[in-house]
Amino acid sequence: MFVKPAVKEKTLKKMMVCVSVATVWTKPTSPRYIDQLALNNPVDMEGWIKSTTYEEQLALCKNNLVQTQLLYGTEVFILEEKEQWAHVLIPTQPSRKDERGYPGWVPMRQLSTPTSIFANSKMAQVISPIVTISSTVQGLKKKSDDNGLVISFLTRLPVVKHTTDFVEVATPHGNGFLKASDVRIVDQEEELVKKRDKPILDVAKTFVGLPYLWGGMSAFGFDCSGFVYSVYRYFGITLPRDASDQANRGEVIERENLQVGDLLFFAYEKGKGAVHHVGMYAGDDHMIHSPKTGKSIEIIPLSGSSYEEELIGGRRYANELNSVSC
Repeated sequence: MFVKPAVKEKTLKKMMVCVSVATVWTKPTSPRYIDQLALNNPVDMEGWIKSTTYEEQLALCKNNLVQTQLLYGTEVFILEEKEQWAHVLIPTQPSRKDERGYPGWVPMRQLSTPTSIFANSKMAQVISPIVTISSTVQGLKKKSDDNGLVISFLTRLPVVKHTTDFVEVATPHGNGFLKASDVRIVDQEEELVKKRDKPILDVAKTFVGLPYLWGGMSAFGFDCSGFVYSVYRYFGITLPRDASDQANRGEVIERENLQVGDLLFFAYEKGKGAVHHVGMYAGDDHMIHSPKTGKSIEIIPLSGSSYEEELIGGRRYANELNSVSC
């Protein structure tokens, strides 16, 4: 398992994300006028994605505008503040760009000061793709809560109280309520892989049909490495954030020995150049992956595909992730 590096808390200010999904930009000047929905507080992630054209989304990658994303309640460390922007480090997203955590820029309006309850050992982790936090238990009984905050798969919030029907959680905006069926209660540092509740392929298949988003790290849209990072994170395994880093860790696995859940890496120049893509082996010579801008998460045959000649091999980060523990 990849072990995240420690950040010296005494030397860096800690803050937390107070929007459903915060996009991490390359520079404060990276956002365009069309990106305002992703810069506000609250954000409208779904509206932003739907309102941008194929060319505008492609530019996020081609012009290196976006680095990654952060989920509600995630803690970051501040390197500097500049004109309403924060230069942050993300300890939960390992990267060779900075050994302390993934770097990038986030609007200050999307960050707040953590409260002591966020050190709580019991956390509610969202296991449904998209859910709404309601301000009251009664709000959970409605089909929709227009006043609720919509949050993503893998969002983790401190547990205040829980019953068989609902979980009360602490949030950057005060306490709220989630359906018990939409979350699981975990320890802050629990090795979730030891308590597998479903096969890894079942978790990955949940997102088939979800549109690709460059830098995406939420159930509103994933990029290729964000997709496999998030699926593994469900099992308590923290991969490096980017495909090029993921390809240099784990156990090398030859194609004929692949197991469901192993990662597959692809490089330019027919496998001789730089790594540019990652997918997950789905068994029977198939791959599940988030392909590229304009496409959606899909399962495809590996043999005969445009990816086959770029395949450089597989990596295994954990064994037996396609079975359920007793």
